[in-house]
Amino acid sequence: MIEGILLIVSGPSGVGKGTVCRYLMSIRETVKLSISTTTRSPRPAEKEGVEYHYTSLPRFKEMIEEGAFLEWAVVHDHYYGTGLGAVQSSLSRGEELILEIDVQGAVQVIEKIPEAVSIFLAPPSLEALEARISGRGTESAEKINRRLATARQEMKSYYLYDYIIVNDKVENAAELISAVIDAEKCRVSRGARPPGWGGEST
Repeated sequence: MIEGILLIVSGPSGVGKGTVCRYLMSIRETVKLSISTTTRSPRPAEKEGVEYHYTSLPRFKEMIEEGAFLEWAVVHDHYYGTGLGAVQSSLSRGEELILEIDVQGAVQVIEKIPEAVSIFLAPPSLEALEARISGRGTESAEKINRRLATARQEMKSYYLYDYIIVNDKVENAAELISAVIDAEKCRVSRGARPPGWGGEST
């Protein structure tokens, strides 16, 4: 059996990672989304175990000490982490698992798991990204400015990834990610071989 595929979908704050991943799962039922743990409070309409697992800062720090995370990072004063055990279980079942994470976390996973497939989701332009972040309407002007500054820095990390996909339209971006998964499943290095072929190449 071909091993599962660990797919990192990352990019600057406000680029639409969550929206693209949700659409991808609606058109590709085999894709699973890794649910991260965070210390921030849920936003309106967010639910425990759907968008995130929500926990306290003391408990999060305990989990770090326990080695419970594949990666973790502090973003805008809140902690975010990906559970190691859940990722290992998913990959052992041969699943297509998405890590929808920030750039800090993505860099950690790329270093730890070189075979992971990394995608940098980019905005059509910096102006479009600024409009999206400002248009959320859930944060103060100070926090918006901090997010914009961070996003500009995160954009400089695109070269660390395997692929770059522009989120000009959610449907287009999701379909391109699906195509990347199909291509990766055909890699000989992942164990792909002709139907019925049981031997090694000679």
